[in-house]
Amino acid sequence: MGARVAVAGASGYAGGELLRLLAAHPDLEIGALGAGSNAGAPVTAVHPNLITLAGRTFGPTTADAFAGSDLVFMALPHEEAATLARQLPEHTRIVDLGAGFRLSSPQAWARFYGGDHPGTWAYGLPELPGARATISASGQVASPGCYATASIVALAPLLAAGLAAPEDIVIVAASGTSGAGRSATTNLLGSEVMGSVSAYKVGGVHRHTPEIEQALQSVLPGTGIETGTGPQATISFTPTLAPMPRGILATCTARLVKDSSTTELREAVARFYQGEPFIHLLAQEQWPATAATAGSNAAHLQVVADPHAGRAVVVSAIDNLGKGAAGQAVQNANLMLGLPETAGLTALGVAP
Repeated sequence: MGARVAVAGASGYAGGELLRLLAAHPDLEIGALGAGSNAGAPVTAVHPNLITLAGRTFGPTTADAFAGSDLVFMALPHEEAATLARQLPEHTRIVDLGAGFRLSSPQAWARFYGGDHPGTWAYGLPELPGARATISASGQVASPGCYATASIVALAPLLAAGLAAPEDIVIVAASGTSGAGRSATTNLLGSEVMGSVSAYKVGGVHRHTPEIEQALQSVLPGTGIETGTGPQATISFTPTLAPMPRGILATCTARLVKDSSTTELREAVARFYQGEPFIHLLAQEQWPATAATAGSNAAHLQVVADPHAGRAVVVSAIDNLGKGAAGQAVQNANLMLGLPETAGLTALGVAP
C-alpha cells in the first residue's frame, strides 16, 4: 500500500485531472475527496471518465476529513486553501495548485490579489535551478500557475545564459477554456467561445504577471526583485482565450543582449533542460502545438533568433491541466514523498 493522498477541490477540472492521474499512480492511494457544494455526489456524476472510481463519493472539504492523509492536494480558491492549510495537522504534506503561496512579495500580493499575504512556500517548478532539492525537502509546495509554467520554461534558459534582456519581455499566450475553471459564466458558453479568440486582463493586470517575473528573476545571478538591485525581470503579458477545452500556447519574446544566432539560443535551451524528462526542445523548424501535449505532463519548446527585430522568440506548448496544474502537482508530490519523479506521469500526448 502506497502513501495516502487526499484532494481538496476534487470536483473541479484540475481536481478531476488529479484524480485521473492518481487512479493510475503505482505508488499512491486515493484517500478523502473534498468537493464543497458537490459533497455527497458520486465521483462519476461529475467526472464520468473516471470509471474506476465508480462507487466513490465526494465528501466535505474539512481538515478533519483530510487529517489521516500523508499528503493533501489543494485545488481550491486561494482564500479557502489558506484557511485549510492552517487547519491541517502540522506534519501533513501539502501541494497547493492555487496562487496563495506562490509570491514572496507582500506588495505584489496586495497589488494583484488584495488582502493579507498568506505566506510563501517552496515554488514547485522542478526544472528551475536548485528547485528539486528544495521541493524534496519541503512539507509545503506551491505549484505554479498554468500561464506561468508555459512562460517560465520558455524564457528561463535564455535569461540564465545572459542571452536575453530581462527588462523587455513580451508574452502573448492562448489558453483553453478549462483554465477559467468549471463555474458557469457567460463568456465561457459554447456559443460565445466557438469560432472566436479573445483577449482579457490586458495591460499588466493578470495575476500570473508577478509570479512569472519572480521566477524569471530567480535565474538571474546576483539580483533581487525585492531589493531592486541589478536588472529586473519585467513582462508585458497578454492572455487570450481560445476555442479549445485544454492547452496553452505561449509566444514569448525578449530583446537579445548580443547578436546571438538561432543555434546559440537552441544550445542554451538544450543545456538548461538536458536530461529533463518532461521538457523537450523540438527539432528545428518543428513548432509546438497544444494538441501534441494534451493529456501529458510535457512542455514543448521552440526558439529562434529574429535578427530583424533583435529579439529572441520562444514558443511553448503545455496542457494547462497537465504540466500547468495536476501533472506538475503530482510531479511535486513524487519528489516530496521520495518517489520516482516521473511516477504516474507521461510525456506522451494523446492524438489525434
